[in-house]
Amino acid sequence: MRNIHETILYVNLNILGENLKHLKSKLHNDTKIIAVVKAFAYGLGDVSVAKHLEKIGVYAFWVADFEEGIQLRKGGIISPIIVANPGSKSLESILTYQLEPVIYNQYLLDLYAENKRDISIHLKFNTGMNRYGFNQNEIDEVISKLNHNSNLKVKSICSHLSASNEPLNDVFSKNQMKNFNSIRLKLEKKLNYIIPFHIMNSNGVIRFNTSSNEWVRLGIALYGGIEYPELKQIFSLKSVISQLRNIKSGESVGYQNSFKACKAMKIAIIPVGYADGLNRKLGNQKSHIFINDRACEIIGEISMDSFAADVTGLNVVEGQEVVIFSPKYSVSKLADNLSTIPYEIMSTLNRRIKRVYLKE
Repeated sequence: MRNIHETILYVNLNILGENLKHLKSKLHNDTKIIAVVKAFAYGLGDVSVAKHLEKIGVYAFWVADFEEGIQLRKGGIISPIIVANPGSKSLESILTYQLEPVIYNQYLLDLYAENKRDISIHLKFNTGMNRYGFNQNEIDEVISKLNHNSNLKVKSICSHLSASNEPLNDVFSKNQMKNFNSIRLKLEKKLNYIIPFHIMNSNGVIRFNTSSNEWVRLGIALYGGIEYPELKQIFSLKSVISQLRNIKSGESVGYQNSFKACKAMKIAIIPVGYADGLNRKLGNQKSHIFINDRACEIIGEISMDSFAADVTGLNVVEGQEVVIFSPKYSVSKLADNLSTIPYEIMSTLNRRIKRVYLKE
C-alpha cells in the first residue's frame, strides 16, 4: 500500500528482535523478560511493538496504568500485563481484563484483599529510590495480610534501581540489590514458597549480573534508545521539505523574528513542530536535521507544526526526504543537545505522527 503520509516514525521490528536476542544472551536461560511498553511503548506504538515481542518470546508486559493494559488486551495481547500504578478506582477493570496490579502500599493491599476474588498481584518494595513501594519495616504486616487473604496470588516481588546507568552510583545500586535480596528471603521464609523477583531494568541488565529465579524488566534497551555498542536504535523519524524559500540578508525567519539572515540564504520548511514532540529548545541553531547525509541547521523558533532549516548551497527540492533522527543520527545525540534523556524525546512523540513497522 502506498504511504500518503509525509512525517513518519519508522520502527524496525527486525532490529527489535536482534536487540532482544542480545539482551537474552546476558541472562540465564530460564529468565523471564517483562517488556516495558508504557507510554505507548515509549512513543513507538504499544500494540504493534507488544504483538511482535509476544511472538518472539517475552513473558509479560509492563504498563503504567490500567488504561494502557486495556489497550493491549483489546489489541489482542494474551500474555500477562502488569500494571505499575493501578490506582484505587480501577479494580473492576483490572479484574475484567485480567490485568495484574502492582501493590505498593497498605491501602491498595487492603483494597484488593477485601475484594475476595482471586487475583494475581505483584508486590513492590522500596529499596532506596523512595518512590513507590512498601518499606522494609512493613514486611510482617504484608505477610500477615497475605496469609489471611488467600485470594491474593503473589506472582512476583519487585523494586527499582534508581541509578543503574551511573557507575558513580554503583555502591548505591548494589546496596539496593542487597536490601531487595533480604526482603525476598524474608518473604519466602515466612510464606514458605519461592517467589520470582525483579529489580533489574535495562541498564541493570547491561551492567550487572542476574541470578536464578530472577526476572528482568527491559524497556529502553529493547528499543536501542541508549548508547550501547551491541544495541541498535530501532526507530527513525523522517519528514519532507514542504517549501523552499530564498531570503535576503536582513530578513527574519519564524516567530519572534528570532533569526535574522546575515546573508542571502535558502531555507527549507519541514512540517514537524512541537505539537509532534519536537522540543522548542532545538530551534535557533541548537540542532540539525539531515538531508542526503548533510547536516542542516535548524533556524528560528520551532512552531507548533513546522520549523525551518538552512539549506543554502544544497541541491534540494520540495518533497525531498528529511531525517530528524535515525540509527545513524541517534536520539541519544539529540537528547544531549537538549540536556535531557532519550526517554523524554521518545515518549513525547505525538500519536498524530504515522507509525510504519518494518519487518522482512
